Amino acid sequence: MHTRRLGRTGPEVSAIGYGAMVLEGYYGAVDDTEAIATLRAAPACGITLIDTADAYGAGHNETLVGRAFHGSQERMVIATKFGIVYDERSPGTELATGFGITLRVNGRPEYARRCLEASLERLGTDCIGLWQLHFPDPATPIEETVGAMAQEVRAGHVRHLGLCNVTSDQVRRACAVHPIASVQNEFSLWRREDETLLFPTLRELGIGYIPWSPLGAGFFAGTQQVGEDDFRARNPRFQGEDRAYNARHFAPLADIARRLGIRPAQLALAWILRRGNAIVPIPGSRSTAHVAENAAAADIHLDAATLSALERIAAPGAAHGRTLM
Repeated sequence: MHTRRLGRTGPEVSAIGYGAMVLEGYYGAVDDTEAIATLRAAPACGITLIDTADAYGAGHNETLVGRAFHGSQERMVIATKFGIVYDERSPGTELATGFGITLRVNGRPEYARRCLEASLERLGTDCIGLWQLHFPDPATPIEETVGAMAQEVRAGHVRHLGLCNVTSDQVRRACAVHPIASVQNEFSLWRREDETLLFPTLRELGIGYIPWSPLGAGFFAGTQQVGEDDFRARNPRFQGEDRAYNARHFAPLADIARRLGIRPAQLALAWILRRGNAIVPIPGSRSTAHVAENAAAADIHLDAATLSALERIAAPGAAHGRTLM
């Protein structure tokens, strides 16, 4: 797989990464043996960027990643995150989301240091390739949080810093403290706000972009109805009239993919890759076959006619239903 650099200061990684959140049962049960096999399928397909977080499975996801790549992390870029409080004993600031879920977040320097120590241990490494703030803490200036993160770079515990779920203003404020390699926000064929709200700032500052949920939580891979125990059941875009509308509106995408001889998920990923040279989507999958399919999207070229058709169908604001943020 060809590679891309995450901005001017970030690491060089595969054009498509892997998001490990899906292995924590949010979209259905996965046992550890199966999860580790899926993780190990990623580098076999040329994927070198693995994204996890301390909050996924209350640390369990990081442990899985550490076990899967024990002794081989130097060939990978392991990206993890901190900032969501998953331990009821730890303090945090409440943060409302569009899914009706209230998160607790903490960006205080002392909390950041504790989280890093725990992540290093779970991942089985002495240096994290990309350390990301999962959500800014409204009660802590982002300059203070990034300042604490920068100390860990200087100490040799972290190579690069990233931000998630941030605005253009927050990115600028963070960059005034320390170089930021990447921003990870939600972006897909049905969530395109960052093209106007954030991309100009990222290009100006030389920052890479990691779209989370690049397949619309699996919608563009063919999942349009979910069970009650599925995390996506809380997503308004998978509920009631919004789900029905989205299924009808985006149905032509499957026809386009069929005409091109590719999978709908590959079409969605190939479109994202055309949005910029420093963009690296991180689709997740519980299936080794789907990991390979997603990786193959890096080699798909979409012609002007296809891009024009996608622009008509997936225009900004085309989808119905609220998003997480």
